[in-house]
Amino acid sequence: RRHHHATTMILHLLRPLHSLSSSTRSFKRALSSKIVPTAAEALKDVAFSGAKICVGGFGCCGIPETLINELARMKHVDGLTAVSNNAGIDGFALGVLLESGQVKRMISSYVGENKTFEKLYLTGQLEVELTPQGSLAARLYAGGAGIPAFFTPTAAGTVIAKGGFPIKYKGDGSGEVEIESKPREVREFNGREFVMEEAITGDFSIVKAWKGDTRGNLVFRGTARNFNPECAKASKVCIAEVEEVVEAGDLGPDEIHLPGIYVKKMILSKDNTKHIEKLTEGADENSGKGIISGPRGRIVRRAAKEFKDGMYVNLGIGIPTMASNYIPEGVKIELQSENGLLGIGPYPKKGEADADWINAGKETVTTTIGASIFSSSDSFGMVRGGHVDLTILGGLECSRNGDLANWIIPGKMVKGMGGAMDLVGAPGARVVVTMDHISKNGSAKIMEECTLPLTGQRVVDRIITDLCVFDCDKEGGGGLTLVEIAPGVTVEEIRAKTACDFKIAPEPLPLMDDK
Repeated sequence: RRHHHATTMILHLLRPLHSLSSSTRSFKRALSSKIVPTAAEALKDVAFSGAKICVGGFGCCGIPETLINELARMKHVDGLTAVSNNAGIDGFALGVLLESGQVKRMISSYVGENKTFEKLYLTGQLEVELTPQGSLAARLYAGGAGIPAFFTPTAAGTVIAKGGFPIKYKGDGSGEVEIESKPREVREFNGREFVMEEAITGDFSIVKAWKGDTRGNLVFRGTARNFNPECAKASKVCIAEVEEVVEAGDLGPDEIHLPGIYVKKMILSKDNTKHIEKLTEGADENSGKGIISGPRGRIVRRAAKEFKDGMYVNLGIGIPTMASNYIPEGVKIELQSENGLLGIGPYPKKGEADADWINAGKETVTTTIGASIFSSSDSFGMVRGGHVDLTILGGLECSRNGDLANWIIPGKMVKGMGGAMDLVGAPGARVVVTMDHISKNGSAKIMEECTLPLTGQRVVDRIITDLCVFDCDKEGGGGLTLVEIAPGVTVEEIRAKTACDFKIAPEPLPLMDDK
């Protein structure tokens, strides 16, 4: 009897386990329900007028095209605040929603080549809150992590910190400002100014991934990762579109870039245009292309001499990027791109360009052996943490004390600061500026004080122009020192074309390379 009683008790204890097994199966089935058949179905109970929407992508790379195009068809959904690094180009990506008039405000770092974006802003039809790219990534990351605010060295001493930047112009063509930015809190840590940035959270997010399993785990491809993880985490509801859906378990735990806990719904991408904004291919060895001569070539070759073996380097668009073609013999560097790539290689061969592999200038690229990919917030963590040894970028104006202006001409040209404020503001960063010595109209670009809104205050270490090289004492306030001069150029000519005083290094001054 005792044996029978014990058996009965064991069976009784096992009953909840049988029930649990059944519940587990049901739970697993519930976990598999993140797949939604269409973009319309995914958005119908999520999108609403006046919503704040976080949109992944960088340029035209990693764009949730299917979801954006579906939103454009939902004409009743308007007054949106779109949080995204930029708005793509005219007729593509967020440019579609700008053209349909569904976006009221953009929170972004870069206007870029989107003429509609720029026109709507300058004519008072669109509110634009420009935010440094690294700060934007960090604000999204903070929003997803439950961090209400943080302090960063980025933008200290600029209009972004001080306030007063036009968010919206009046629509009457007067050029008067209707809404301007508010001052941010500034505190001093270890003798340096830091700016408080508040976290960003959205009502919903739309992101793009390469693969997704039925539980919402995502894998990104190449530089298409960029802002997508940060945007996914920052909202109450994230809808992901993926190029390939796989079963749960087909992706190994170590393969997953974004856990499914952040993804509410997932669709199979239907629109995969994958527009390449700047198709850039390597020149044929016998074509003669890529050889840079004249004043611009002089700047490029001199900039390349800044590279030292083992450096991690970030190069801006244009002349700075060209300098990577003239790396001195015996010197190896690793190029960091703020859209999430360390180890930029040459431009791809003709016909081999891939839309998922671009640099921060939106150019198609390849990678070097040992390259790595990461998200936008990780990229700017490298920058802000002082892990990038050298930054070379262009400039519109430089002051004798090392101030730099290179991102906007108020009322005329609005490109946005992109990642420039983060790069020049990083503690311990060495910053080299490359630019023509004078503007096209003959006015000086090196002056006592910058007249344009600053990118950074006391941030420039060296200025390389077509006429000379200046060193700047940004920390000590000692001003500029002329350290090199171009062949055929005199000190008197440089003085005539420079709107501030400067010192001269002991003669004879070294000559810039003119070959």
